[in-house]
Amino acid sequence: MTSGSRRVLLGIVAVAVVGAAAVHTRLRRDLDAAAAHAAQGSSVLATRCGPIEVQQAGDGAPLLMVHGSGGGHDQGMDWARPMSRQGFRVIAMSRFGYLRTPRPADASPEAQADAHRCLLDALGVDRAAVIGVSAGAASALQMALRHPDRVGALVLVVPIVWKPGSVADSAPPVSDTKDAWLLRLLGSDLLYWVGLRIARDQVFRHVLATPPELIHAASAQEQARVHDLAERVLPVSQRATGLRDDTRLGKGLRPLALETIRVPTLTISARDDGFGTYAGAEYSAGRIPGARFIGYADGGHLLVGRGDAVHDAIVGWLHEVNPR
Repeated sequence: MTSGSRRVLLGIVAVAVVGAAAVHTRLRRDLDAAAAHAAQGSSVLATRCGPIEVQQAGDGAPLLMVHGSGGGHDQGMDWARPMSRQGFRVIAMSRFGYLRTPRPADASPEAQADAHRCLLDALGVDRAAVIGVSAGAASALQMALRHPDRVGALVLVVPIVWKPGSVADSAPPVSDTKDAWLLRLLGSDLLYWVGLRIARDQVFRHVLATPPELIHAASAQEQARVHDLAERVLPVSQRATGLRDDTRLGKGLRPLALETIRVPTLTISARDDGFGTYAGAEYSAGRIPGARFIGYADGGHLLVGRGDAVHDAIVGWLHEVNPR
């Protein structure tokens, strides 16, 4: 190798080292900021069902916020915080395997529903409205089935719920190969972080089940909301256990005795949700006596452009079914 070639090679190596160091520094900075946000405002309560991480805001009627996949108390509070300024005491918890709530041997939706009851007991709350978003709908439904006296109203938003095979669904089933790929991505802080930096649209489409073109066409405020939500999945390493359970949940959904639910119920979804929750939300509302269904033509799983309308609809409906 000539001296000129060595200098070129050394230059390339030096650039690569500097680039890698810069990436590592930025990754570390972003992960530290995400971890700080995830820890902000929460405490871990000792309950009869084990430790549960919780964050609260607002005064008024209790509202238990059950987060979706990739979440935690932080995601739940970010979603429900507007309601804490509208006459509700928002109780946002971390489900099994998320952040500081450990995963017990039995992490089924039934066991999680029992843990919801234990949390209300520890907080001295007799009855609460329950909102279940995405995969959080499974334990929210079980709460209404197993502990109906503790549920003042039930709201299921883009819910991952069972529907019969005869119900039309535009979303194709998720393959085992795609599941494995998604779990690898969502089990690694580095892979997820890199995905957001170099293929953000694909993360929105395949991981967050939302058409990226909707996000590009949204207002600046709405774009900021959904981009912030995507970043808040970090650190995924602190949510990976719960994410794995949620993936298994989606594969093992079964019919429930929805017709026995006597709790006032509202279901909400968007037709273009990549997880196909529209059909399940509509079906569930049709089976639960007196339930109401709100369906949007678009918005994806993140309900892009529908946030204010969804919150207003929920608040108005809660005041209607549980007037004070």
